[in-house]
Amino acid sequence: MLTLYSYPELFGVADNNGYGLKVFAFLKLTGVPFVHEHIFDASAAPRGQLPYIVDDGETIGDSETIIAHLIRNYRLTIDAALSPAERMTDHLVTRMLDDLYWVMSYSRWKDERYFPAFRDGFMAQHSRVDAAGLDKAREYNGQRYYFQGIGRYAPDAAYARGLADLKVLADLIPAKGYVHGAKPTSIDAGIYGFIANIHFFPIETPLKAFVTAHSNLVRHCEDIHAAVSG
Repeated sequence: MLTLYSYPELFGVADNNGYGLKVFAFLKLTGVPFVHEHIFDASAAPRGQLPYIVDDGETIGDSETIIAHLIRNYRLTIDAALSPAERMTDHLVTRMLDDLYWVMSYSRWKDERYFPAFRDGFMAQHSRVDAAGLDKAREYNGQRYYFQGIGRYAPDAAYARGLADLKVLADLIPAKGYVHGAKPTSIDAGIYGFIANIHFFPIETPLKAFVTAHSNLVRHCEDIHAAVSG
């Protein structure tokens, strides 16, 4: 059986990283059977990044590559009806979520106002991790943010980027249904991966305040969450 390796769950969300949760939601929405293995150490993963899957002995990393593999090998039709324009929209939104990732991660690990709540919540749920380990991860992430660029922003400027991304999603997602109609497609799984990691976390960042203020984002997130949970 296919195995998904991703970061641990947190605050009721199956993966506290948007990319792993994206793949988890996709697998659930398409009904592909799988085993979910939560790991902390990504050093053995392809390119040292989670998530990855092992499918019939083949190891595949990168969430987009994983989803493309699943669609091809399992003959999944979740995106079969999409038009060229809709596929272009999906591509653009996927790239925008890459930008949102950095701001969301910044809010947890770099911002002094929110890191203690994230740290304490993580340790409360995962006894294998202690404050020293999270401090080491924080230092590592700080280096990543600096070289990526977001770490050189003042907090307000960093959040402005993320809020601009969320504004696009708030304008894109309808009051009812999903991005491309009455049924979810793969882009809905991708959006859920990131919005759920904001909405369900009891950490009052500017990103969470924006999501909470937009009922369509909350409704979309909670509908996908209900469909993939349990």
